Amino acid sequence: MSDAALPLARDMAPPARPAAILPLAVRDLGLRFGRTTVLEGVNFDLQPAGCTMVMGPNGAGKSLLLKLLHGLIAPTSGTIDWRGQGAPDVTARQALVFQKPVLLRRSVAANVDFVLKVRGKDRTRGTALLEHVGLAHKADQPARLLSGGEAQRLALARALAADPEVLFLDEPTASLDPASVLAIEEIVRDASTRGVRIVFVTHDMGQARRMADDILFLSGGGIAEHSRAADFFPKPQSQAARDYLNGRLVV
Repeated sequence: MSDAALPLARDMAPPARPAAILPLAVRDLGLRFGRTTVLEGVNFDLQPAGCTMVMGPNGAGKSLLLKLLHGLIAPTSGTIDWRGQGAPDVTARQALVFQKPVLLRRSVAANVDFVLKVRGKDRTRGTALLEHVGLAHKADQPARLLSGGEAQRLALARALAADPEVLFLDEPTASLDPASVLAIEEIVRDASTRGVRIVFVTHDMGQARRMADDILFLSGGGIAEHSRAADFFPKPQSQAARDYLNGRLVV
């Protein structure tokens, strides 16, 4: 099956739960490495539903922000308040997909089964998850033989196997062909309709226009703007965002 042909298994997973760890409140968040400040004074809120696209120039701190929210690194200052939930509980209710998929040296099916086993989920869901991302016909194939688009779809199947309430995506479609991009977007869009909260880093303005409910725009190590996508693209409020949308480099 090609990357362009993506079956969506509507009975793939149990009905979405209410998002117990949302809303999110980030206050005065900062991150320093030695004497270098990479994020400072970051403030924003996320409500339980929707797709937030995180945008900004290279080096603005987008990937680091996702790692902070997911608990992979600790902030130097400020707070990340997931509705009062502690970090261990929060991490178990989230999933993160990187730009370059991190897959086990096992079969396609075994990659998904590993997550189901570790997270204590129903292991019979493995086949349905692979059908959902269009990889059921490659279940017994080594994951290392997948194409770039297929590997990223497997990474998404593994993330969805954890039954997350929040799904972080760090440029998951960078360097992929258009058919693979659209296939991945459809998987993410379907997850969003099921109630999974999406936080998606992208440089692709077309993708952001297609997917976003709101835009979180980073520049200079802080939040330059956080607004509805319907407002951001036609009338950005910050000079940094206007420069970015007009193709001028901002730092």
